[in-house]
Amino acid sequence: MASQLHKTKGIVLRSVKYGETSLVVTVFTGLFGIQSYLVNGVRTATKRGSGKANLFQPAAILDLVVYHNELKNLNRIKEFKWAVIYQHILSDIKKNAVALFMVELLNKCLRQPESNPDLFYFAEDAFLHLDMAEDAVAANFPLFFSLHLPVFFGFRITDNYSEKNLFLDLWEGKFVSQKPDHPAFLEGKQAEVTSQLLKVMQPAELKIIRLNHDFRRELLNAYESYYALHLQDFGTLRTLPVLKEILS
Repeated sequence: MASQLHKTKGIVLRSVKYGETSLVVTVFTGLFGIQSYLVNGVRTATKRGSGKANLFQPAAILDLVVYHNELKNLNRIKEFKWAVIYQHILSDIKKNAVALFMVELLNKCLRQPESNPDLFYFAEDAFLHLDMAEDAVAANFPLFFSLHLPVFFGFRITDNYSEKNLFLDLWEGKFVSQKPDHPAFLEGKQAEVTSQLLKVMQPAELKIIRLNHDFRRELLNAYESYYALHLQDFGTLRTLPVLKEILS
């Protein structure tokens, strides 16, 4: 089966140096889901190669022409260019930390190389909103993204919070009226704010949810635990300690 050429957008998730001049990049593509590509000659000091490796920074959104053969684990990229030139994500320390957290979360959730255009659109839209977000929105963005991403992987939290259902059972993924008989639950303000965050449909709405740094950190820890309960071999997020440090 010969490789076919396809045009697709892609979000770079990670890139690893390969040989003297090349990269192996993991890209979440609009057409084929998560894919690995070998990109030759982008790390050379020649005119042709100079500066090209920086297109493959995590969170970069690219227009790609790729060779695709589903029998291969590693395909090649024929052409690449910026689809979006970020104003802030690659240069602003706080927004970059949030973007890297989002990239790692995506990378851990995407196990199978299958097309998921709705998820691709959600992720692309999220990075574009983060890039232009004001500070109050950017600070809450990791919480928003963490809660809305599971919708695409079948373990979303049901927002049935009420005066009766005051406990968020992280095993069940819903609010319940009795304190669960296991430690994986949220109560009080943490449960209430989680319900508020679940109601947010447009990231700009995040600025009306006022939280302090310590409270955000506790919620991020809780949401990391939620993923670990529902995704096998999820482990821990390497970007989370950095994010918590920078957002303080």
